[in-house]
Amino acid sequence: MALEALIFDVDGTLANTERDAHLVAFNEAFKELGLDWFWTSEMYHKLLDVTGGQLRIKHYLKTYRPDFECDDVDALAKKIHALKTKIYVHLINTGAIPLRTGVTRLLNEARLAGLRLAIATTTTPANVSSLISNALGVDALDWFEVIGAGDVVANLKPAADIYHYVLGQMNLNPNHAIAFEDSYNGIIAATDAKLKTLITVNEYTKTHQFDDAMAVLDHLGEPNKHFTVLKGEQTKHNYVSVDYLRELHAKNC
Repeated sequence: MALEALIFDVDGTLANTERDAHLVAFNEAFKELGLDWFWTSEMYHKLLDVTGGQLRIKHYLKTYRPDFECDDVDALAKKIHALKTKIYVHLINTGAIPLRTGVTRLLNEARLAGLRLAIATTTTPANVSSLISNALGVDALDWFEVIGAGDVVANLKPAADIYHYVLGQMNLNPNHAIAFEDSYNGIIAATDAKLKTLITVNEYTKTHQFDDAMAVLDHLGEPNKHFTVLKGEQTKHNYVSVDYLRELHAKNC
């Protein structure tokens, strides 16, 4: 069966937004709201096990700040997250967050090859739009047939809902697509949606388990900056191209 589409996660997959933007924005939001909270990189690493910003805030309160008094935790989490998103978008709009190695090249190559593109993420639509527009240009949002983001589904990753939503909107058989993820929650979601997955790890996810991945790489690579295969078959390819993806897909689907 032929490869028809590529479906991308965003945070940690397209760009290292978790460390360089989301964490910074969370801490700035806490400061602006007069909260004496500060998430270190180590703390945030642990909190990333919880998908979704508001759920992450509530998990932090329950696990690390049980003494914190609040009449309405849901309302507080929503308020913090809204401010955090505003700060995040501002950071992205400064152009300070580049896409990861190989992402821009692969997206352009995939478009030229006629592959369909989509996004499946639990981050907000505003975050996706800001990242894509600033990294690739405003018109680049139109490259993606479907942008599944935010609370368009009831259950966040590791639930497969967002992938089912994207596949449904595209009227696409999962056997004809590849998902790109960076985390354990991400591959669980993609696998439960019957998608084969390519993993590119980052500093927060390099110790995660990826038993069902077709391959685990340190990044997508470039002709002059080769990827390292952390798990999977070594091939003649040293960066992720459409040819590499078609070969990977054919062997696994």
